[in-house]
Amino acid sequence: MSYKILIINPGSTSTKIGVYEDETQLMEETLRHSTEEIAQYDTIYDQKDFRKNVILDVLKEKGVNLSDINVVVGRGGLLKPIPGGTYATTPELLEDLKIGKQGQHASNLGGILASEIAAEINVPSYIVDPVVVDELQDVARISGHPNFERISIFHALNQKAVAKRYAKETGKAYEDLNLIVVHMGGGVSVGAHKNGAIIDVANALDGDGPFSPERSGGLPSGALMKLCFSGKYTQAEVAKMINGNGGFNAYLGTNDMRDVVKLAEKDEKAKLVMDAFHYQLAKEIGSMAVVLGGKVDQIILTGGIAYNAITQEYFKDTVSFLAPITIYPGEDELLALAQGALRVMTGEEEAKVY
Repeated sequence: MSYKILIINPGSTSTKIGVYEDETQLMEETLRHSTEEIAQYDTIYDQKDFRKNVILDVLKEKGVNLSDINVVVGRGGLLKPIPGGTYATTPELLEDLKIGKQGQHASNLGGILASEIAAEINVPSYIVDPVVVDELQDVARISGHPNFERISIFHALNQKAVAKRYAKETGKAYEDLNLIVVHMGGGVSVGAHKNGAIIDVANALDGDGPFSPERSGGLPSGALMKLCFSGKYTQAEVAKMINGNGGFNAYLGTNDMRDVVKLAEKDEKAKLVMDAFHYQLAKEIGSMAVVLGGKVDQIILTGGIAYNAITQEYFKDTVSFLAPITIYPGEDELLALAQGALRVMTGEEEAKVY
């Protein structure tokens, strides 16, 4: 039996939707929301009906019959820390999405919208591997001071999806593999996957770890402390330095790796910044190899920057001695969400309860 899946992935100023039959895409649309439209609503949750109506209108316009849909899946939001997997949209989960258990973000609406639309057509609804997936081993939570516990917020959906893709393509179980997954997009995260759990990864939401096109990474703590108390910047301005205006944006005024490559061809500073980006990621890969006891089955490069030939060659030259490298460029979130729902519908996995 095949399954038709409706996928809902809300972002701050857009909502991506897709319809899949198993893993085959039948439709994909990015619904743009203007600043004026979003500004009408005081909270993320207040946008729910507006976004729902836009989704339903576009589905009708595209000739999608909701009675043909077997399951609805939404992007997970800032819930409490949970293990990876596909979760049923229970009342407890929906309430924590509504209140924003770990913060307010448009992705919190994913599960809520999925649940409401699914209820109207009497089919199940789920979320898959939200950013708050937390499978850290206890030793990885210690930061160096009890006031600052390391937490796990990162690109869990894509990391889990490519790890399971590699396992499937090689005829192995994800739970039997040790993998290092390197996600490279606007933010970056490097995860140590051991026997089906991501036992160490930096908090990519706060821009920890290596720097990225938009995030500053782990900054020198003394200098950061002095800047925060200098009186020159507000908390919001410092936060933007760390996440949004950091990394390539801060050094080169662009968050596009393609622009960085062009600049690096003629500008020594740009080349140095690009080299430092690769260098920091390679160091992080080495650290995760130690976390895995040196027993690494595969290093997986993913995210938009994984398309870049210079990046590919750099890691082949510097870290391939640790393990072979597989490259899955891009980040197909809609497909990853569809696959998560499909694993439950086909009985490959059981849905988890929040």
